[in-house]
Amino acid sequence: MAKRNGKDILTRFLWEVWNQGDIDAADRYLAPKYTIHHDPGDPWHQQELDLAGFKDRVRRSRAPFPDQYFELQELFAEGDAVIATWLWSGTHRGDLPGFPASGKRITMSGATVYYFEEDRICGHWQVTDRLGVLQQLRPSPSA
Repeated sequence: MAKRNGKDILTRFLWEVWNQGDIDAADRYLAPKYTIHHDPGDPWHQQELDLAGFKDRVRRSRAPFPDQYFELQELFAEGDAVIATWLWSGTHRGDLPGFPASGKRITMSGATVYYFEEDRICGHWQVTDRLGVLQQLRPSPSA
């Protein structure tokens, strides 16, 4: 895979699938098996998903934040991997366990290594600020 090609594929994948919510677009970008190597706090941490399982993950992940948006900051390519740093934002419109929909705008940052098999994304290794998200979801102290 050409390094530039991986960056382009990843950019389109994040835009169409995660930002626009076109879950079926995943068919164009993913390998038959997608492995989540490292993503602590993610319910799918260390799991291998088929395409249907990945689509279910996107659907469930987007439900509480239907307007979520990943803003890419930097992309770096090395071998069969593309590393993305990103800023994420979304409005909390759906319930999460312990956190009813609040209407709050939530933000988070992270870095993800996406792995490729030829021109298909086959997994990731990710670190994110989930603690910051939980802090933002907590009710504001009453005056």
